[in-house]
Amino acid sequence: MFYAVGMSTQGGEAVVELTALVTEVTERLRDDFRAIAADLDLNPSQAIVVNRLTEPVPMRALAGWLSCEPSNVTNIVDGLERLGLVERRADPADRRVKQVVLTPEGERRRDLLHARGLAGATAFFDLDDAEKSLLRGLLTRLLRTGPS
Repeated sequence: MFYAVGMSTQGGEAVVELTALVTEVTERLRDDFRAIAADLDLNPSQAIVVNRLTEPVPMRALAGWLSCEPSNVTNIVDGLERLGLVERRADPADRRVKQVVLTPEGERRRDLLHARGLAGATAFFDLDDAEKSLLRGLLTRLLRTGPS
């Protein structure tokens, strides 16, 4: 998102500050996720796939998750296969389509990602219940009504 430092229009300074704060929060959460992933011997893209896989998913869907070209997904899945975390299976409805499925070791690492991520987020969002509720409400409202 673009914002001008030193913006002086009415309310503009607050928007600049809010943008900077939300950006910093996002960067810290992303950095924490990457550190957890690295600790589990995963690069960020691999961690996103492992984190989100709960059922067989076509490889082309992974490209959407990762905002990348389908050709890049092949390299990511190859790496996860070498680690023993996923396997490719033919889609029963269309054998030309390859689905990605977590192995038991992949499920274990996903569970570790979730547990460690929750522990980190719990520490990060060290707010009382009323503050958490207010923040959740404000963020939800922004996501529903703000521009995409």
